[in-house]
Amino acid sequence: MAAPEVDKRLLEELQEMGFSLACATRALHYSGNTSLEDAVDWIVDHENDSDINQIPLVPVDIDLDAPKPFPITEGVKIRAQKLRNGVNELRKDKEMELERKKEKERIQAGKLEAKRVAEENARKRMIALREANKEEERKARERVRQELEADKAERRAKLGIPSGSSLSVQPAYQVAEKNSTEVKKPVKFTRKIELLSDCLRGLRRYHKDEDARVTKALQTLQIYIRNVLYNPDVERYRNIRLSNPVFQERVGSLTGGIRFLELCGFKRTNRGQFLYLPRENVNPETLTSAMFALQSAITNPFFGLLSVELPH
Repeated sequence: MAAPEVDKRLLEELQEMGFSLACATRALHYSGNTSLEDAVDWIVDHENDSDINQIPLVPVDIDLDAPKPFPITEGVKIRAQKLRNGVNELRKDKEMELERKKEKERIQAGKLEAKRVAEENARKRMIALREANKEEERKARERVRQELEADKAERRAKLGIPSGSSLSVQPAYQVAEKNSTEVKKPVKFTRKIELLSDCLRGLRRYHKDEDARVTKALQTLQIYIRNVLYNPDVERYRNIRLSNPVFQERVGSLTGGIRFLELCGFKRTNRGQFLYLPRENVNPETLTSAMFALQSAITNPFFGLLSVELPH
């Protein structure tokens, strides 16, 4: 057995790079003795082999005059060890970078999951509020029906008409004159959804003959609230210039439009020139309630039933 024949030029270049004779010989032999790059790649792939610093032996004819194997000195071993240490450090750095990348991906996935959960919770709150509003409107209709029945019964009693009679009796409601400038104070509900809904009822009552204009105002308010609800960190969605012509035409010129935004948390700033909602004051539950109240005001045919005038 003897050391294999390798390209002496490549062997010298590997040794100049700091690799031991044994390591360089082994690398050239097992990489095909083709190029410096292939030999270095082989060393990197086999740096942890137990025999990396041993001269490979191949069968040869016995030749008493053949030179003895090149001795591996202690210095060669030290250089080889330094090489291995350097490769190990490089590998550790790569592993740490990979771990940091995975941690960033985990954090991003966590944020996406948190956003999904928040949206799901908002959807559930919207459904719950929709059901609550349906129940509120049902009770409102029932109260009106009972009031009508009570009024009919009272008028029958005054006129001496039997309760089972089919005689038509006009209800005795006292209503304000159409040209009256009196403005009734809104009922102060304890729940936010009731405050928001009552504000929209007032808006529809004050502009009862302008259905198209009221619908456009409600849809515009939906856009403002939706933008803040789903993009709370975007400041331009939380800052409304009151003198903006589009805002004035669609919302600002209607009684109750600005009040609705104030109930959602907007405050007048810059001497009343802007409506601004600070990021820390963004309340998802309030905004969700506002979205539901707006949707109900747009689509529910019974919305504001208690705010309309009853016939004579």
